[in-house]
Amino acid sequence: MLAELYNLQGGCERIKNTPLFRQYSLFSRLFVQLFIFLLPFALLTEMGKLGEHGIWLVVPFAVLISWVFMTMEQIGESSENPFDNGAADTPISTIVRNIEIDILEMLDETNLPPKIEPFNDVLL
Repeated sequence: MLAELYNLQGGCERIKNTPLFRQYSLFSRLFVQLFIFLLPFALLTEMGKLGEHGIWLVVPFAVLISWVFMTMEQIGESSENPFDNGAADTPISTIVRNIEIDILEMLDETNLPPKIEPFNDVLL
């Protein structure tokens, strides 16, 4: 059982320490910026079909669509490292503490460590 625990721990450490390719982050950011740069030109012809005042709709629609794509890009970038102990990351310390408490309970230990409580509504 201990050998299996060590194997699983080693697997988890390998997952945690595996770097992601920077090309994904670099090119996705580049393509989003290129899309945002070209978006007003694409909207210009379509909004021009709405009449003389339709051209002015390019600005709010381009800003709104650009905001959506940049937000998706930033969410993707922030979730590249889910084990960095950030507010939106996987609460590894809490998971490990719960596993420790469960193992100690299986061994009939009475001196159990306290569960980790959220700090400012965030589990680390």
